[in-house]
Amino acid sequence: RGVRMAALTGAMASDEKDGVMRAYAAGELDLLVATTVIEVGVNVPNATVMVVLDADRFGLSQLHQLRGRVGRGELPGLCLLVTSAAPGSTAGDRVAALAETTDGFAIAEFDLAQRHEGDVLGKRQSGVVSSLKVLRVGEDADIIREARIAADELVEGDPLLERSPTLRHAVAALSAEARVALQSA
Repeated sequence: RGVRMAALTGAMASDEKDGVMRAYAAGELDLLVATTVIEVGVNVPNATVMVVLDADRFGLSQLHQLRGRVGRGELPGLCLLVTSAAPGSTAGDRVAALAETTDGFAIAEFDLAQRHEGDVLGKRQSGVVSSLKVLRVGEDADIIREARIAADELVEGDPLLERSPTLRHAVAALSAEARVALQSA
């Protein structure tokens, strides 16, 4: 009772959304009920509390972005992640990982470990199908770094791979496969 509130969704007209955000930023609203339209680009320093319902249905980077919308001013922020996901489930672990840290790099590493790297040579972002057959980006970063250095040295000394015909043919085949994949995308 007596709370000045408004809703904000992506389905609203741009001028209507802008009006609601201006009113909220000016302190004319006490409560904003919003969809993830507020995920990026919203800077309201007086926003101090956020409640994310069904937090287990969001990705880690999206939750991290949402959480970053509060506590941007002089007062601390509080983000409550409401979930019905069972502890120890994949979704529950994801929410718990976010609750444990505000370090974006640690969150990204957890996400990579949980979802894998996706198709690093293609367009798929999900880790269900990876173009990597033996390596995992998160687990084998040192090997990948060493391979990159060795590859740079090899190409620097033999740019056309004339002394490595098997590798030259493999690169040509991979390049042709990539071109076909790009054309069909």
